Amino acid sequence: MMEDKLILIVEDEEDILELLEYTLQKEGFDTIGFLNVDKTLKKVLDEEDISLILMDRNLPGKEGTSFVNQIKEEGYNNPIIYVTAKDKDEDILDGFEAHADDYITKPFNLKELTARVKAVIKRTSKEVNIIKIKDIIYKANNKKFYIEDKEIDLTHLEHDLFLEFIKNKDILMSREHLLNTVWEDSFDKKVKTVNVAIKRLKAKIDPESKKDYIKSVRGEGYIFC
Repeated sequence: MMEDKLILIVEDEEDILELLEYTLQKEGFDTIGFLNVDKTLKKVLDEEDISLILMDRNLPGKEGTSFVNQIKEEGYNNPIIYVTAKDKDEDILDGFEAHADDYITKPFNLKELTARVKAVIKRTSKEVNIIKIKDIIYKANNKKFYIEDKEIDLTHLEHDLFLEFIKNKDILMSREHLLNTVWEDSFDKKVKTVNVAIKRLKAKIDPESKKDYIKSVRGEGYIFC
C-alpha cells in the first residue's frame, strides 16, 4: 500500500520540486515540499508520519547531508534518498556514508526515480514504526512515548527501559536481564540501579499510581502488563 505514504521533498529549484511532487502524487503518494532546510521542516518531521525524505544536497546555506546527519543523531530514522547533481564517485560515497538508502543523480529519469522511491519505501516500511499498547503509543521515528496522547518526557535510559518493557509485554523480566539489556555498556551495573530507575519511570508514566503498568514480582523481577 503506497497510497497513504507521505514523502518529504527538499529541493531548492522550484520547477524540479513541482515536477517531483506532481510525479509522485500521480503515483498515489502524498507529498510535502520544501525549498530549503528551515525550522518548520523539523516540525513536520515531528508531527507527520514521513515515509521517506527526498533530499537535495546543494541547498541554500546548508549541505543536505549535514542536515541528515544532524537529524539522524537526534534519533529520527526516516529513510533518505539524495536527489542531487553531485555525481562524482566520492560524492555518491559521501551520500551513502551520510545515511543514504539510495542516491539518484540529476538529470534523472522520472520512471526510474519512482521505481527507486517505491523500492526504498517497501524495504524500510517493514520496520515497525508505531507500537500501541493500552493507552500507550510509541513512535519509533522520533523515539517518543505518548500516554493518552500526551508526550512523556523521558531520559535516554528511561526510554530504553520503557521500550524493553513494551517489547516484552506479559513477560517476567529479572533485574539481571534488564541490567544486561538496558545497561549493557554501563559500569553502573547494580541491581539497586534497576529498582531506582523503574521507580522513576513509574512516577513519570503513571504519576497517580492508577494504572499499574509495571508490576514488581517479589524476588523475581518486573512484569509489564
